[in-house]
Amino acid sequence: MNLALIIIIVIAVILAIFGGLNSALSWLLWVAIVVGVIALIVFLFRVISGNRRA
Repeated sequence: MNLALIIIIVIAVILAIFGGLNSALSWLLWVAIVVGVIALIVFLFRVISGNRRA
């Protein structure tokens, strides 16, 4: 996987943990979900387009 994609996934997990631990920062949980979905879409797009080139 791309290094930037791995970094995005790690940030999403960290934000999800902090958002789950502190209810005052619950908006971080939503940010983590959005970032995780974006990372998943980018990963799937790379896998699909990579298979077409091969």
